[in-house]
Amino acid sequence: MDNIQSIYFIGIGGIGMSNLARYFASKGLRVAGYDRTETPLTKELVKEGAAIHYMDDVNLIPDYCKDKETTLIVYTPAVPKENEEVQFFEKNGFVIEKRAQVLGKITQQGKALCCAGTHGKTTTSSMLAHILKQSHLDTSAFLGGVLKNYGTNLMLSDKSEYIVVEADEYDRSFHWLHPYMALITSVDPDHLDIYGTEEEYLKSFEHFTSLIQPGGALVLKHNAKLSPKLNKDVRLFTYSQDKGDFHAKNIRIDNGEIYFDFVTPKETIDNIQLGVPIKINIENGVGAMALAWLNGATADELRHGMATFQGAKRRFDFLLKTDKLVMIDDYAHHPEELSASISSVKELYPDKKVTGVFQPHLYTRTRDFADDFARSLSLLDELILLDIYPAREKPIEGVTSKIIYDKVTCPKIMCNKEELLPLLEGKNDIEVLLTIGAGDIDQLLEPIREILEQNL
Repeated sequence: MDNIQSIYFIGIGGIGMSNLARYFASKGLRVAGYDRTETPLTKELVKEGAAIHYMDDVNLIPDYCKDKETTLIVYTPAVPKENEEVQFFEKNGFVIEKRAQVLGKITQQGKALCCAGTHGKTTTSSMLAHILKQSHLDTSAFLGGVLKNYGTNLMLSDKSEYIVVEADEYDRSFHWLHPYMALITSVDPDHLDIYGTEEEYLKSFEHFTSLIQPGGALVLKHNAKLSPKLNKDVRLFTYSQDKGDFHAKNIRIDNGEIYFDFVTPKETIDNIQLGVPIKINIENGVGAMALAWLNGATADELRHGMATFQGAKRRFDFLLKTDKLVMIDDYAHHPEELSASISSVKELYPDKKVTGVFQPHLYTRTRDFADDFARSLSLLDELILLDIYPAREKPIEGVTSKIIYDKVTCPKIMCNKEELLPLLEGKNDIEVLLTIGAGDIDQLLEPIREILEQNL
């Protein structure tokens, strides 16, 4: 990196790419990049000094990024190989690295605390980062969500050796990391377009556990179907909501708030209050506090960090909360996540009708888990099902939202994205609306909220 003066990001608007862009900008390097669409996140990056364009056009690349001696190219595997800019940099001999490779190098510079798992990793790593930031330990953090407490997905510290990282298993990205300690929240099979089988998916997590440095630790979800491959002198702990070396007990739900006592291998810390009071966050909180406690966070620091955590955007995010009407947005895009999300909402509002708007993400995921999606979505009182968001994929013959729709047993409506707002304008029976999915449904959240407020 000694000669590098400019960093060019292909796919700069991705949540993981954008925190790297912010990191390098903070180091005084020139940051530029391409993405397919303008989003609130890319607008923020432009305000922070990044030069961004939205057409795959080599002529739009800033001249200072066309010197291969002083420019590093960072790309995400989500960008197709036929991208013209990728081909230009490859043909001209630039150093091109995956986002995960670059993040891996950064994790070598301190004590990396890496949170991995099929689901729960964004919330858990965000909680951990917030707890440490509010404690005497402090931290830097590269997160997969924008934290409401800080308005960003990047935290920097010039005094702490800790680096909290959300460890992504897609494309085996987390194999580039150098964890000092790691936490694994779940290993339900996903990304079968990459891994092919559940066995290969689990092997990938097992390899990740072999990367934990001697003297470190693995905090593993109790009963996870995984045989970790740990180096000598790496400690193994288990956790869950109610079992394991770390767990919760004496859970109290009182007037919309959740409290519990946090059990560790050596002490029980009473009266933990959840800043985002939903039941799935009890287990996420136990995992986050386990890593913080293992690194020396005090009981008072754990209590304060958990109580003041406001959550990450798009992770069980309350956008409207009145006696008559509630709107919640969640990034859930795997059947198990959907079940957890919907069940949590129904537990919070047992006497209200819960309507879900779901946008499936990826053709392959829809194909591989259609039955499971239908089973999870049938927990709703009513489903509005949108078209599949393709992301990096091309259509697969016979794979549409209908293969889920036909198997859903609750009352249901199928529509495309353009039809959604008019449909909601005509509905006056919404009590709790849950928007779910990992695609571009987030771009409709503001207009949906406006429609609901007009119906109040």
